[in-house]
Amino acid sequence: MRTGIATVCLSGTLKEKMQACAIAGFDGIEIFEQDLVTSSLSPEEVRKMAADLGLGLDLYQPFRDFDGVTPDLLKANLKRAEAKFNLMERLGMDTILVCSNVATATIDDDQLRAEQLAELAGLAGDHGVKVAYEALAWGKYVNDYEHAYRLVDMVDHPNLGTCLDSFHILSRDWETAPIENINAEKIFFVQVADAPKLSMDVLSWSRHYRVFPGEGQFELAKFMGHVVRAGYTGPVSLEVFNDVFRQSDVERTAVDAMRSLIWLEEQSAKWLASTPTAAAPEDQAATRRRYPMELATLPKVNEPAGFNFAEVKADDTAQLEKLLGQLGFEFEGRHRTKDVQLWTMGQARVIINEQAPHHAEPAIAALGFDVDSPVIASARAQQLKAPVVARKVQADEEVFQGISAPDSTEIFLCQGSPDGTAAWTHEFGEGLEHAGAGQTAVIDHVNLAQPWQHFDEAVLFYTSALALEPQPFAEVPSPSGLVRSQVMQTGNKAVRLVLNLAPAQQAEKARKTYQEHIAFAVDDLVATARSARARGLEFLQIPANYYEDLDARFDLEPGFLATLKELNLLYDRDASGEFLHFYTATVGSVFFEMVERRGNYDGYGAPNAPVRHAVQYDSLHRA
Repeated sequence: MRTGIATVCLSGTLKEKMQACAIAGFDGIEIFEQDLVTSSLSPEEVRKMAADLGLGLDLYQPFRDFDGVTPDLLKANLKRAEAKFNLMERLGMDTILVCSNVATATIDDDQLRAEQLAELAGLAGDHGVKVAYEALAWGKYVNDYEHAYRLVDMVDHPNLGTCLDSFHILSRDWETAPIENINAEKIFFVQVADAPKLSMDVLSWSRHYRVFPGEGQFELAKFMGHVVRAGYTGPVSLEVFNDVFRQSDVERTAVDAMRSLIWLEEQSAKWLASTPTAAAPEDQAATRRRYPMELATLPKVNEPAGFNFAEVKADDTAQLEKLLGQLGFEFEGRHRTKDVQLWTMGQARVIINEQAPHHAEPAIAALGFDVDSPVIASARAQQLKAPVVARKVQADEEVFQGISAPDSTEIFLCQGSPDGTAAWTHEFGEGLEHAGAGQTAVIDHVNLAQPWQHFDEAVLFYTSALALEPQPFAEVPSPSGLVRSQVMQTGNKAVRLVLNLAPAQQAEKARKTYQEHIAFAVDDLVATARSARARGLEFLQIPANYYEDLDARFDLEPGFLATLKELNLLYDRDASGEFLHFYTATVGSVFFEMVERRGNYDGYGAPNAPVRHAVQYDSLHRA
């Protein structure tokens, strides 16, 4: 699949955008007109730079408001078009995007539109240019891709074809199967963009909230499957308008964009293989190989089986050690060659890393996941542009495959075991003697704060590299504003990762002012809380008002309510079960949560989140 991206997706100058696209590995680019107009590079210099970088110049865009106009305006439009065709000749480009008219069309007549597009196609032919006519979702008279193709078919000129844009099609919920009926020779260009499902006007949705494939909720694999079945062989190019992307680091955004196309290519191949066609119910793998566009796939991996460990790093680890001890974790000793400690409670393992910079406060630094084949999983992640994390090992030490997440959290892919144990724990020794069997626990979920400019990137990263499934996001009120919360999880819920986007005013210091946490699930939270209190644990202090509200909402048994209040426990209930949890005080940017899931409760106590945010906010500002 030939990959492309529109320069409008990225921040910076045209020169910076082109360099970033080449570094990310794109085959070609669309030049957005404003990027050229504002560039200090001449068209000839752009052409040479593209050649030097190995980038094709695939599309010049956009040419707006051409069709459905009066004769006088048509004459002016043709003059404007000829100037652009001459410019394209200097650039060495042969395809231009013409959008259906939004602003100046006054005549709703397909025959007239066809006649005017025919004049444009004839003029384009004189200059060796192809015109890709696109139906904008908000076009005045033409807003449907099938309507746009009917006009192209009416004109029947070799220099006029259509452009299929996933946003304009999927935002209007147009059926995509008819794409297969379009003559492939008349599909001049394909643009893709994802988006969250929003209730708002399509123009605003398009201009501000498009995201890269895998970061939204559109059925892009299905869209692309129909495009491939139609016989299209040209570029598949990203056209994403997004306020965040256009403020972010250009090279990093380009890499994220390329990752999205690699992911989309794989998902499209899977869709084709799993979705039979009416004409070919036989073996679908053989059918896919007959399509002119070949779709590459990645090494196949299963979703993680569970958390292997969580790692917290700090310069001074005394507070962390005290906190884990009060929770009931057991100290298993120090690593034989590294300045790290291992603390365990059942199968919940926490590594305390003392190799932090001077004065660095405690923060979540790494997560380990159990996978079937770490080497294959790492190879897949690297093909998806994930940076490799180097880790020094000595003889007889476990070799972890490491990659870096968008927020710089290190992700280690570990060899899972049927019984949930970890072979690397033998590298630690001289811990405390354990009097008897300790508390049974596992890591239930981990909550990570995401920088505002990398939130969507993180969703795609965990979806594509770790096979986690994004759930519908929620917004939780806090004293600083709304916190966007995105759950990523495996199908069996063995891995639950919560990505939180802090309010804007906290963005620059998200790690310091917006806390992260690790949650551990136990069988008996009340007993765990009593034991922790006896060891001197400082609980997050929950206001009395909360328990009055809790009683009003759930009509709890008085003795049980008194226990919750006494131990600063929080409670939630749904039709499937109950959820009990408590929080520790925050150390640096980290706190711990202990939870008990009763029945089939599947949430995170979301109604209690505003209480936690408010108490932590108050504690932070008092400190």
